[in-house]
Amino acid sequence: MYSLGIDVGSSSVKVSLLDIESGKCISSATNPKTEAPIKSLEKGWAEQDPRSWWNYLCEGVREMAASGFDMGKVVSIGISYQMHGLVALDKEGTPVRDSIIWCDSRAVPLGAEALQAIGYERCMSHLLNSPGNFTAAKLAWVKRNEPDIYAKIWRFMLPGDYIAFLLTGEAVTTATGMSEGILWDFVDRRRAHFVADYFGIESDKFCPVVQAIGIQGYTTAAIQAELGIPTGTPVSYRAGDQPNNAFSLDVLNPGEIAATGGTSGVVYGVTDVPKADPQSRVNTFLHVTSATVSEPRLGVLLCINGTGIMNSWARRNIAPDLSYAGMNALAATAPVASDGLLVLPFGNGAERVLANRSTGARLVGIDLIRHSKQHILRAVQEGIAFSFRYGIDIMKDMGLQPDVIRAGMANMFLSPLFRSTLATLCDARIELFDTDGSLGAARGAALGAGIYKSTDEAFATLAKLDTVEPEAEWKQPLEVAYSRWKQEVNNSLK
Repeated sequence: MYSLGIDVGSSSVKVSLLDIESGKCISSATNPKTEAPIKSLEKGWAEQDPRSWWNYLCEGVREMAASGFDMGKVVSIGISYQMHGLVALDKEGTPVRDSIIWCDSRAVPLGAEALQAIGYERCMSHLLNSPGNFTAAKLAWVKRNEPDIYAKIWRFMLPGDYIAFLLTGEAVTTATGMSEGILWDFVDRRRAHFVADYFGIESDKFCPVVQAIGIQGYTTAAIQAELGIPTGTPVSYRAGDQPNNAFSLDVLNPGEIAATGGTSGVVYGVTDVPKADPQSRVNTFLHVTSATVSEPRLGVLLCINGTGIMNSWARRNIAPDLSYAGMNALAATAPVASDGLLVLPFGNGAERVLANRSTGARLVGIDLIRHSKQHILRAVQEGIAFSFRYGIDIMKDMGLQPDVIRAGMANMFLSPLFRSTLATLCDARIELFDTDGSLGAARGAALGAGIYKSTDEAFATLAKLDTVEPEAEWKQPLEVAYSRWKQEVNNSLK
C-alpha cells in the first residue's frame, strides 16, 4: 500500500510515494524541472496561476506511473502547501484570478489599517498576530481594488485547499489553515468573525472547516481516469509547508523545534502557551496536530529572509572555485568566532524578525592583515546561526523552551560547522533526518486515514541520520561574539 504525498511550493510541486509498511520513499518526482514562474505585475506583487500547480502534480504522478509504480495501490493522499496564499473560485470551481501567493506584499497597508481599527490588544489576545499581510488581508485587497472580480467569488481558499478540491470536489479548509490566514480566534476557538466583519468578507465565501489530520474527502472517478488513483481514495491530511515540515520531523510536542536553512531560514517551534510577540516578529498558528490532542498545540513561526542566500552569495563572490562542501571545509579552518569578524546576513529585503526593517547585510570588524577568505566564510555561517539564535530568543520570551532542534539533512544543515555552531548557541541537541515535505504529507495521510494507528507508529520508521551535540569549548567565544553581533543589530535598528 502506498500513501501519496503532495508538496505544493512556489518553486515546484513534488509528489512522493511512501510505502506504508516500510516507511520508505519508493518514488518521487518534481515539476517543473526549472523553477516555476512567479508573475510580478507591480513592485511587491507575486502571483501564480493555481492551475499550473495541478498540471505539475499530474506530470509528477504520471512520471512515477511511467517508472512502473502502480497508482492503484494508493490508499491515502496528503497535501502540504505554500502558506498564506489566496485562491478564489467561482461557482463552477474555476479560479477568478491568479493566486496572490505568500511573498506578495500588496496587502501590508490593509493589515496595518486593520490592526489600528480592531485594536492592538484584541488582535494580540485573540489572533496572537497582527492581521498583517496574510490571506484575509489579501482577499480584502481584491474586494477594494477588483470589486468585479470579488463579486464572482464563490469560495476563497488556501493553495492546499484548492488541490484537495480538485481531487475530491469538496471545498473545505482546516482550522490550522484559518489561523494562518489570520481568521482564527484563539480565545473563542472558532472563526474570527470580527476580522471578517472588519474586512467585509461575507460568511458564505468561507469554506467549511474539517480536521487537518483526518478524512477530508474522497477522490472522484475523474481522478481515477486521469491519474489512475482509485475512486474513493481518502484525502486525509493537509497542512501549510512549515507546520508540515515540523510534522514530517516528528515535531509534535512543546519544546520541540523544526528548522530549515534554504534561501531563507525558518524555525518552527511547538508550544502550549497561547502568547503573542508584542512586535509580531514571529507568528503563532494552530499546529497541525492541534485537534488531535486535549491540550493546545501552537506553532510559533520564525522566518529569516537572509540566511542561505547569504551563504550562496559568499560562495559566488568569495569562493567561486569551491563547492559548498569545499567551502564548508575551508571555513572550518578559521578559529571559532572568526577572530572577531562578524557578518549580519540581512541582505534579502525587510526582515519580520527585525520588525519589518530592511537593514542590509554587513561585514563588521574586518582586519585586512589578520582576516582572509576562511574567516569570511566562517563568519557568514556564524552570522546565519546568530540570526537563528536571535529569533529563538524571541520565541523563548513567548514561553517556548527548546531542548531539541530537528532538521532535514539539506541546505545549511549539510555544513558540520553550521550545525555545531547552532547547537552550541542554542544549547540544544540537533537531530537530522531523511525526510521532506512530500513524505511528511504522505505519513500524515496514512495517519489521518487510520492506517497508522498513532503518531508513534507513523514515525517509527523515520530515519535519523545524525545527532549533533553542543561543543562545550565553543560556548564562551560564541557567546561573546553573539553579544557583539546583537549590539550591531540593535544599532542598525536605531
